[in-house]
Amino acid sequence: ALIERIDRLWGLPAGTEITLEANPTSAEAERFAGYGAAGVNRLSLGVQSLDDAALRFLGRQHTAAEALQALELARAAFPRLSFDLIYARPEQSEAAWLAELNEALALGPEHISLYQLTIEENTVFHGAWRRGELVLPEPDAAAELYERTALQLAAAGLPAYEISNHARPGAECRHNLTYWRYQDYAGIGPGAHGRLTRDGAKFATRAHRAPEAWLDLVAQQGHGWRSFEPIAPEQRLAEMVMMGLRLGEGISRAALSREAGGEIEDLLPGDRLARLIEEGFLVVDAEGLRATAAGRQRLDALLGYLLA
Repeated sequence: ALIERIDRLWGLPAGTEITLEANPTSAEAERFAGYGAAGVNRLSLGVQSLDDAALRFLGRQHTAAEALQALELARAAFPRLSFDLIYARPEQSEAAWLAELNEALALGPEHISLYQLTIEENTVFHGAWRRGELVLPEPDAAAELYERTALQLAAAGLPAYEISNHARPGAECRHNLTYWRYQDYAGIGPGAHGRLTRDGAKFATRAHRAPEAWLDLVAQQGHGWRSFEPIAPEQRLAEMVMMGLRLGEGISRAALSREAGGEIEDLLPGDRLARLIEEGFLVVDAEGLRATAAGRQRLDALLGYLLA
């Protein structure tokens, strides 16, 4: 019903990417054929690990065997498939991670997302980390894992087109590219955020988070949006830089001019830009602005410095 409504409102040209995110539990995997018949043509599967002990540590409800079975069912139901893994886990050696990565590559993915484990506040992991019960790799060790991972994926024909995402040429995730390229997207469901351009101005939309309140708003006003606010040019610039520097392709001059109304050299602090270029973290050329591999590895710190 959702896909049909979207087609009526906007039209779905042939080849439109329709992605579903799913967990590899048996209950969800049993529905794959139905989703494929409904029009979903790309699945993103939250595998997270191919090691049962790691899955238990991560609090996942599936086993490695169930993940492999789900991948097999997914291939039968969808023409395109991606899955994710989490690495830099406590006490995970480089050799163990590279072995797990080789096992993942042997499955023949066209797209894979690889995330280093991070600790978020107000989670079980955060409490354990503060008590010293959970020790993550040192920054230098995590950096080495990141670099070895990128080399191994590139050698296997899946270069990094974004900090955490690798794909064979042509298999990049199109809807995620929309976000990273700072293009428009409609956030519809409970809690969804969106970015929409109207008459040259960009607006941030936010839907009500609680499903019940969202449903009430839809009944009352025809949509669940709680806010529809214009984004100031300086915020558009900051958002675009934060998203676009995640990509290997970076940000084009034309896109920066369209969103922020100027040239790179005029929009960003010249002294800081020059220093980051000199230190090998950024490149500015006729095409636009992009982070080097070293810059993407340190992107949080780089952005904090550049946009302060």
